Amino acid sequence: MVNCVVKNWQGEEVGQATLELKVAVEENASHIVHKALRRIMCNGRQGTAASKTRAEVRGGGRKPWRQKGTGRARAGSIRSPLWRGGGVIFGPQPRDYGIKMNRKERRLALRTAFQSRYEDLIVVESFAENLPRPKTKELMSALNRWGIESNAKVLLVLAEPAENIYLSARNVPSLKMIPADSLNVYDVLEADKIVTTAAAIAKIQEVYSD
Repeated sequence: MVNCVVKNWQGEEVGQATLELKVAVEENASHIVHKALRRIMCNGRQGTAASKTRAEVRGGGRKPWRQKGTGRARAGSIRSPLWRGGGVIFGPQPRDYGIKMNRKERRLALRTAFQSRYEDLIVVESFAENLPRPKTKELMSALNRWGIESNAKVLLVLAEPAENIYLSARNVPSLKMIPADSLNVYDVLEADKIVTTAAAIAKIQEVYSD
C-alpha cells in the first residue's frame, strides 16, 4: 500500500490518496515485468524484412555455358548465390515476432510496474473544469506547479477522456495522455513522471484488481 499526496490545480496539497495493488513478490517482480515489456516490444515489430532466394530473383533460367569444354567452372544459373546479382543464402524472411503471455501474468506485471513508480507518481484533483478551452500553455504551467520539469517525459492518466485536456496536450512531444483502463507496461516505465487524478487512481484499482 502506498499513500500519495493529492494536489490541486495551483499545486497545493489538499488531501491523500491510497494506492493498493496486488503485486508480484520481490524475487519474481523484475522477471515478470521484463517479460511483459519484451512482449510489448516484440509484438510491435512488423517482421516484414525479406530477401530473395535464388528461386525468387529475376533471371537465370538458361545455363550460362555448356557443362564441359570451356575450361571454366561448371555453372547452371547466373543467379547462383555465389554470383553478383544472385539470390541470398539464409536471408531474412517475413516472420511473426509475437510473444504470448497469460492474461493474469500481464495484469500482475502491469500492477507491479505501476506501483513500483510510486516515487514518480503525482496525484492531482480532476482539473477538466480548469481548462474551459484548449490551452497548452496553461496545462504546461500546471505541470510546472506540480513539480515537473519542462523537458521531462510525462504520462498523464485520466479516469475519463476530456476533450480540452486532449487538445491542450496533443502537440507536446514529451506528454502522453492515456485512459486509466488502457495502461501498459511500456508507457508506465518509459515516463519520467506519471500524473494521475484521484479518480483515475480509484479506477485503476477497480479495473486491475485481481
